[in-house]
Amino acid sequence: MIVDGRSLDLVNAIEAMLEPAPVGEIKPELMESVLEISTDPCANVPEAREQLRALRRQVCATAVSKGMAIGSAGTHPFAMWEDQRIVARPRYRDLISALRFVARQELIFGMHVHVGVDNPDKAIHVANGMRVHLPVLLGLSANSPFWRAAATGLASTRTPIFRQFPRVGIPPTYADWDDYARQIEFMIRAGVIQDYTYLWHDVRPHPKFGTVEIRVMDSQTHIEHALGLTALVQAMVKELAEHFDAGTPLSEYPWEMLDENKWLAARHGLEGEIVDLPSSDRIATRALARRILDRMREHCQDLGSEAELDALEDLLTRGNGAARQVVVYEANHDLHEVVAEIVEATKA
Repeated sequence: MIVDGRSLDLVNAIEAMLEPAPVGEIKPELMESVLEISTDPCANVPEAREQLRALRRQVCATAVSKGMAIGSAGTHPFAMWEDQRIVARPRYRDLISALRFVARQELIFGMHVHVGVDNPDKAIHVANGMRVHLPVLLGLSANSPFWRAAATGLASTRTPIFRQFPRVGIPPTYADWDDYARQIEFMIRAGVIQDYTYLWHDVRPHPKFGTVEIRVMDSQTHIEHALGLTALVQAMVKELAEHFDAGTPLSEYPWEMLDENKWLAARHGLEGEIVDLPSSDRIATRALARRILDRMREHCQDLGSEAELDALEDLLTRGNGAARQVVVYEANHDLHEVVAEIVEATKA
């Protein structure tokens, strides 16, 4: 979020923020008040940590030099989408032309993690398997309890806002790479999408990059939480890749139940319950997240990212970003105070 240094309102100032970065990229997104940073491909999470810290430091310093500031969360608590300008880029102008109001009101901020996968069929297997993990990742990352100057009662308001887009949410399963390619080609031939990047599902293969991309998470205010979630995602992908290499089939669950779990995570974050799919019993979301985290710890040890899991322990103990925003708000019922807290905690 690009905000005014005094009022903390969003400002349409992306063009003033674009500059070369020693590592990674600083890029525009749909609206002029939104800034995207992305690392270069990294060998491991510690390398990503150094790049992400450098990027945050750079954009925060640039913003301050221009009387602005940077904040990271799933939504801006009191901004109005009607006040935001669309960036002067053909892709985004075409998106507004195609989706109209649905795209214009998409004033949300997400975190995407790409993990390289060395085989196309394995990438499909991983993407299929990641579907069951998406609700837990959302529960841990939920960081958008306010929207248009109101408390929504949701931990991730970003989730239902983005749900208005077509081709979003829990994706379908694909039998293999050829099945995926056929279905995408059918949509391109029909003229409804230009390429596969117009499928905005919560997890998707990204052929251009050779990755599986996980897109379900809200932007994180604390950089440590972003890195902890990255480590967890990479461990999940590693486990599923090993399943594929071993010839282990994935369990099958109803799409409706996966989608319901995602809704429960968006509504309650870590404070509610979701369905433990193997047993169909309801379980505390925090307890399921703890069980998964403990299972992934050995994978993180192998990947050299166990230290990053301390941030997830912090989320489980002290609450996710949404819970922390609510605590700040309840002190004085002042959303400006909430944004000020976000801006301060966003600094690398």
